[in-house]
Amino acid sequence: MKQSEIINLSTAELQAKLGELKKSYADLRIAHAISPIQNPLQIRSMRRAVARLATELSKRELQ
Repeated sequence: MKQSEIINLSTAELQAKLGELKKSYADLRIAHAISPIQNPLQIRSMRRAVARLATELSKRELQ
């Protein structure tokens, strides 16, 4: 997700998307541990997307 897309989401949507991405990230890591996945860079991009969403949520809580 792009940062501009993340900013336009509501807080509830951010929380839902964050939970969804965290589950996908965990599944991807488990799949990679069992047998190497086709594109291991997916793990990095997924982790960064989770971090972007978490950062936006914490930023909104501070405001």
